[in-house]
Amino acid sequence: MPTIAPGWEVKVDRGPGWLWAKVCHPDPDCSDAPPLADELWSLLERHFVNRLLIELDDVDLLNSYLLGQFILLQKRIRQNGGLLRLSGLSSLNQEVLRTHGLEGYLPVYSNLGDAVTGCFPRRPR
Repeated sequence: MPTIAPGWEVKVDRGPGWLWAKVCHPDPDCSDAPPLADELWSLLERHFVNRLLIELDDVDLLNSYLLGQFILLQKRIRQNGGLLRLSGLSSLNQEVLRTHGLEGYLPVYSNLGDAVTGCFPRRPR
């Protein structure tokens, strides 16, 4: 798995018009590392796409630094007409997003397929 920035292990795949980045086990003290948002943005530019799906299955806890990186990345991607979607968040990490008021700002999907198609699971009435 390639390391795109010190402190981050990210597996990157390409799909039609998308990049998929699976963030794996970030260093607990990654605040000294180069900004993940800048590294991911650079990847988008190199691949000439403006849609990014970040898989977070292996991230135990979304800390404030990581949330800040996603907010910066979301702003940059939106300004350029793109999409950022998150998938694979644990129930704890979904609660972290709700607590910080980011559940609508950072779209979360249950799995990769739903994130790519933009489908939210149906809710019973």
